[in-house]
Amino acid sequence: MPFIDLESNLPASRFPEEFLKKLCSATAALLGKPEDRMNLSVKSGLAMLMAGSSAPCMLLSVSAIGATDTADKNKETSAHLFRLLTEELGLGEDRIAIKFYPLEPWQVGKKGTVMTFL
Repeated sequence: MPFIDLESNLPASRFPEEFLKKLCSATAALLGKPEDRMNLSVKSGLAMLMAGSSAPCMLLSVSAIGATDTADKNKETSAHLFRLLTEELGLGEDRIAIKFYPLEPWQVGKKGTVMTFL
C-alpha cells in the first residue's frame, strides 16, 4: 500500500489526471505493487525554495512496505522517476528531490486494522 506525495510550486494545471495516472502506474511497477493499492496525492502551487531558489521545483515522497528499504532499490526507483518527471514536467534534475520512507505493516492502517493483520 504505497503512498506517493508530490509537493510542488508548479500550478495545478501542470498535473492533469493523465500525468497522475502515468506517475501512479510507473511507481507501482517500479515498487512491484498493484496499481489498485497505490495512494497518490499532489499539493501544487506551494511557496517553495530549493537550493535557495524559488524556480519551479518538486519534492516527491515515496513510502512503501518492503519496497523502499534498501539503497539498491531506491537507486533504481530514483533513476526511473527522475527520467519520468524531467520528461513530463520539463524540470531539471537539480529541481527535483525524492525522499524514500520504508514502512512496516504495523504502520499502515486499513479496514479498521493495520496491514499486519490483513
